Amino acid sequence: MVRADLVRKIKENTVLTAKDADKVVDMVFNSIKEAMIKGERIELRGLGTFGVKQHAARIARNLKTGEAIPLAPRRVPFFKPGKELKSITPIVNQ
Repeated sequence: MVRADLVRKIKENTVLTAKDADKVVDMVFNSIKEAMIKGERIELRGLGTFGVKQHAARIARNLKTGEAIPLAPRRVPFFKPGKELKSITPIVNQ
């Protein structure tokens, strides 16, 4: 499913126009982005949790040359699926 499919589904299941459904999707996505920028955790029951993990600075190694490369600290977004989402997802490679 792509963003346009999500807009279409919202339009079909509500009284909103396509333009209004597009605005709703934009508002939801922007709200999630803004919360993640602030470092907040977003929990959507039945779906999962969005958040940001802080990775400390570390020394990596170039595998070809063996040279040490310093890596700066960084923030990485993550998504952790909830129980309900995990229960409908088929288990692969166990």
